[in-house]
Amino acid sequence: MLTYQIDAKDHCRRMDSFMRNLLPTAQFSYLKKLISSGHVKVNGSPVEAAQLLRFADQVTLKESSKTAAFLARLTPELDILFEDSWIISLNKAPGLSVHRTEDPDEVNLVDLAEALLQKRDGVGRLRPVNRLDKGTSGAIILAKSAVAAGMFGKMVQEEGLGKLYLALVEGKLQKQGVIDAPLDGKESQTSYLRLFHGGGVSLLAVYPITGRMHQIRQHFKMIGHPILGDKRYGGRALTGFTGHALHSFKTTLVHPATREEVNIPAPLSEQLMRLVSRYSAVSEKDLLDTMHQLPAAGPLPA
Repeated sequence: MLTYQIDAKDHCRRMDSFMRNLLPTAQFSYLKKLISSGHVKVNGSPVEAAQLLRFADQVTLKESSKTAAFLARLTPELDILFEDSWIISLNKAPGLSVHRTEDPDEVNLVDLAEALLQKRDGVGRLRPVNRLDKGTSGAIILAKSAVAAGMFGKMVQEEGLGKLYLALVEGKLQKQGVIDAPLDGKESQTSYLRLFHGGGVSLLAVYPITGRMHQIRQHFKMIGHPILGDKRYGGRALTGFTGHALHSFKTTLVHPATREEVNIPAPLSEQLMRLVSRYSAVSEKDLLDTMHQLPAAGPLPA
């Protein structure tokens, strides 16, 4: 029996995401079979693919020669949050562009993901379904075909994505509020909930009600509480931190092929966890407990 103890970097991760990163070259059917047959357990109990793991959970996997052949020898280069035959969702690192840029030598997420799928499956043409700014981390969804891109693009326009972000901002805000301020002449609203405050900063759960470009970053600048590290919109520079302190934590969608609701959480990086603890003086345990309890947002049209 193989045993794994869940640490902070896997807190709030889906079970199928944990298995995909543990066995990165295994076929979908094999991973599905391991979970559905009860060969994978959490704290001694059977588990479902969408179940979220928590800090200190114990995951056990029935050992076999086939499983051993699929085990990752090194930490995978990309963190896969969800994958099926239609899409792959990745936990984008801050400072990494989604698309190719004017600099042909700059690394980007699409190229890295296509290389991963090409090596694993022999195919690898991907098309982004949603967007994240270069400095923002968290869940990004890539379609595996033109058909999938069309289906998911229509879903985003008509039904939308539910988005929950975590943001570390300057100053102390009221416990909760809604920022209602037009951007580029269009109605724009952002709801937030203050989770912790200390050291002159606040950690917020942020729910964008509309989906304008740079909406969260602009809105918090407008009310005098810019996001840390976001120099473009008035945030203080962060030494040794890539990007800014904004993370796309939970994404919810209605799958256009299956009509099932899919929740895709993106665990925080160790770098962001340290930043939150350093500035807001919140303990790791309190932060992890709070993250687990936060409700995802329902899908909203773009």
